[in-house]
Amino acid sequence: MRIAQVAPLYEPVPPRLYGGTERIVSYVTEELVRRGHDVTLFASGDSRTAARLIAVTERAVRLDAKSREVLAADISRQLGRVFCNADRFDVIHCHVDYLAYPFCGLVRTPTLHTLHGRLDLPYLVPLFRDFPDVPLVSISNGQRAPLAAFNLNWAGTVYHGMPLDGFPFVAQPGEYLAFLGRLSPEKQPDVAIEVAKRAGMPLRIAAKIDANDRDYVDRVIRPLLDDPLIEFIGELDDDRKAAFLGGARALLFPIDWPEPFGLVMIEAMACGTPVIARPCGSVPEVVQDGRTGFIADTVDELVEAVKRIDTIDRAECRRYVERQFSVPRMVDDYEALYRRATSARQAA
Repeated sequence: MRIAQVAPLYEPVPPRLYGGTERIVSYVTEELVRRGHDVTLFASGDSRTAARLIAVTERAVRLDAKSREVLAADISRQLGRVFCNADRFDVIHCHVDYLAYPFCGLVRTPTLHTLHGRLDLPYLVPLFRDFPDVPLVSISNGQRAPLAAFNLNWAGTVYHGMPLDGFPFVAQPGEYLAFLGRLSPEKQPDVAIEVAKRAGMPLRIAAKIDANDRDYVDRVIRPLLDDPLIEFIGELDDDRKAAFLGGARALLFPIDWPEPFGLVMIEAMACGTPVIARPCGSVPEVVQDGRTGFIADTVDELVEAVKRIDTIDRAECRRYVERQFSVPRMVDDYEALYRRATSARQAA
């Protein structure tokens, strides 16, 4: 098949550091190429891919401060290149959320839109009222919950997958807890710190700080770092991330928002590291409570889960990810959606 993959321009594909959406786009793109599809990737110019790369920007926006003020213009140019050449593709797969919705009704080429973000934001309500027929792909069933009242065109749910060879299994971990992600209120790093202190276990925090979160970090998080149990190590690249997750006793994921998926959970479990998480969004779909980690709500319950973490079989965490969250399984699911979309067009 001739397939267009449309990635955000904020990070390169794959991202150098943090960037879940761009990471998934890379996994899908490279596996499709490996399977013999003719794939064109629309992404930033510093992306790395075996597919044909069509770039609007020279570098990803987050890595080039000069580009941020013209991001909207760059996205418009990117989508123009995609949809003005729509007849060159059998299917267009967009990962830029609602930005491409107005375009897909103007072309005959089937277009799928994987939603990577939260869907509980009030400004999305009129958007989905105006575009009820756009073919959408969710990354968890829980992601759909805020839009349950709408009769939307859900093409399917496709759970994320990951390349297991990049996250080797670690049978004997170290003695620290891990927090990996963004330092932001919805990720609740302050709760992770409180849990670690009360459990008496070291916590290592590997995280990025976005510009709009700096005030929160300075006001809430930095005062909590002055403790011998807490270590902030900053953002990690892929080479260091696997070792960081694999060496942990558990991953703390005490989120307080409707997490659409949470890629770090399967990355940790692939290394054998169980996950201790709050029951928000996709968490009950991704973590098997009592088998690959614990799902707990209050701080007391999270602390108790830390104390019981050695009852989790790390080898079962790995086997679970192998069964449910591999890249081949993810791309099998997307190929099925592509075939269904192209068949529907031919029958129309």
